Amino acid sequence: MDSHAASEDARPLTLFCAFALKQAVQDVILPAYIQAGGTPVEAVFEPTFRLLTRIESGARPDVMAGITGSLADLVKANILTDPRPVARTGIGVAVPPDAQTPDISTVEAFIAAVTSARSVAYSRSGPSGIYFAGLLERLGIAEQVKARATVIDAGPTAVALLDGRADIAIHQLSELVLVPEAAIVGPLPAAVQEYTDFSTALGSEASRVAGATALRDFLHSPGALAAYSTNGLEPA
Repeated sequence: MDSHAASEDARPLTLFCAFALKQAVQDVILPAYIQAGGTPVEAVFEPTFRLLTRIESGARPDVMAGITGSLADLVKANILTDPRPVARTGIGVAVPPDAQTPDISTVEAFIAAVTSARSVAYSRSGPSGIYFAGLLERLGIAEQVKARATVIDAGPTAVALLDGRADIAIHQLSELVLVPEAAIVGPLPAAVQEYTDFSTALGSEASRVAGATALRDFLHSPGALAAYSTNGLEPA
């Protein structure tokens, strides 16, 4: 850790972080960063599209971690700079605690699982929900599943498994782990899997470049990569 970066300014650095990375960043990476002498961090954890809304309204983070394509657009707009891939996550399936584990090992088995479910919970606007809605159409089961689906506006879809609204939840694996009571069955079959890639970048208007760089570098440290791996993500 650069001691100059840590003492450069007592004001917190602003980190905009995609919700899919929250568990690893909030619970493991940021505490380790502070313990190592890093500058205090004010972190905002929201889906990338909501972080983009904040930026459209004028907010300017020192560091951002979000969906790679969205960060690329912000780099083109000169809002962010120096993007670097950090992790990716696939889409997974979860069921209520103590529920019988469905077979999702093949596309055919996955179709049987979601069409026989009382209700399938998925996100309305996140990348996993948008992909899943399109996948249902491609598999020819959209009307059957959507007729009794539980569509979640915001937050982990697996919450709907705990209050009885659904008996299968579809979400990014890194968001399914945010509800530890839910039982993660596993990832979608490889033939229909979809990965979301995440990158980090520096704010082009960051006033404390050394501090922002130190924080961003820590998000790529060996300890950070290990935290991603244990929280439903694969290091880039």
